[in-house]
Amino acid sequence: MPHTNKNVKAVKMGANPDIFKAYDIRGIYPVDLNEDIAYSIGRAFVSYLKVGKVIVGRDMRLSSPQMSEALASGLMDQGADVINIGMVSTDEYYHACATLGLPGIVVTASHNPAQYSGFKMVKKMPQVLSGDEGIQEIRRIIAAEQFPKPTHRGRMTYVDLREEFVEKVLSLIDVDAISRLKIIADTGNGVVGPMLKQIYRCLPSINLIGMYLEPDGSLPNHGLDPLQPENRAELQQRVVAEGADAGFAFDGDGDRFFAIDERGAFVPGDFITALMGQYLLDKYPRGKILYDVRSSWAVPDLITAAGGTPLMERVGHAFMKNRMAKENAIFGGEVTGHYYFRDFFCADSGILPSLVILEMLSKKGTKLSKLLNPLESTYFISGEISSGISSDANEKLKEIVRVFGNGGKVEWLDGVSITFDDWHCNVRPSNTEPLLRLNLEAKTKTLMEQKRDDVLAIIRA
Repeated sequence: MPHTNKNVKAVKMGANPDIFKAYDIRGIYPVDLNEDIAYSIGRAFVSYLKVGKVIVGRDMRLSSPQMSEALASGLMDQGADVINIGMVSTDEYYHACATLGLPGIVVTASHNPAQYSGFKMVKKMPQVLSGDEGIQEIRRIIAAEQFPKPTHRGRMTYVDLREEFVEKVLSLIDVDAISRLKIIADTGNGVVGPMLKQIYRCLPSINLIGMYLEPDGSLPNHGLDPLQPENRAELQQRVVAEGADAGFAFDGDGDRFFAIDERGAFVPGDFITALMGQYLLDKYPRGKILYDVRSSWAVPDLITAAGGTPLMERVGHAFMKNRMAKENAIFGGEVTGHYYFRDFFCADSGILPSLVILEMLSKKGTKLSKLLNPLESTYFISGEISSGISSDANEKLKEIVRVFGNGGKVEWLDGVSITFDDWHCNVRPSNTEPLLRLNLEAKTKTLMEQKRDDVLAIIRA
């Protein structure tokens, strides 16, 4: 049914510019995003892409059913047929867009708190709409109310692609090679739990112990971002207490994956990228592997040693997916837990890397900590440290270069990266908040801590 567009006028007047972000549309429901905005986003999506069919999915948030319904109404009122795939993880949604060859929108706010809503939009896999291409055009169409008059109203059909998704991800690993392993998996009441159970039922040698696998948009247990220590603390404790081989954590919409080793230690995303990249090069010799600008030297070092070609890219799934396709790269990883696979449409998935880790541990016949030990004793990383800033971010970056750049290699691919023989760092502005994010690495723990504190002193001055 049509929706009143009072909040579209608010967008037109500039009241809600922050919902149109670098990688998606996201904001608090119903303050920043509501059914009226969702309806207009549907109309603008069809107007911008000039498409006749659009896939629509949603996550488990309490607002998502009505936001999905309003979005579908806008799409259909603008003349597009809607293929409704229901409540799905984001990697299920990517699978649907790729296999059906259609654009799509999934209603999700990823790992944000419960009160948020949002939209991730696919043009044609692996191309997604981003702030650089598409999202600002959507905003301008809504603000100007430039909706071409449709010739007809579209229709909705419902499609269930869960079995096809299960078959797809299982086809990418050697199921028969997986040995007996005890895994504790925490999906934090996000959307990925039901699909995780369905897939792991096909792995009889895996003893899967679930934590908060039931989708619940009220988030009764903890937050949806496992990068935050408080959201993974219980999983880390249980892995040790119950003698599990590993713990797996997934973010709210299931496109990110995180690992806990049998010691209960959180595994940094760049170490996962290095280990999985090295392992996948056994299957695909001399392949190309992407990593983001924040990553540890462990990634290019291990990839090069294994005969592969490491390629650095900007942070963000739009950049990573496009570069994966352009380079025909076999695999890519980001520090924040996004892992991309050529054979999964160059897209990121949460479930697929968990399966690759199972296969890797099984075939190598070793503990995850044993694979990590050489990295932990060689590469000393700060992890990502975010700092609020009151001054202009670009001026801060220039100041960092003035203070630390002499004699180092300075690159401006994404924020600023400075590289010396014994340490390097990347400092980049947040796309959504007044923050600068620091990632730093050194050849010794002492040097890492010293340089980390020196750079932070400039950032926080």
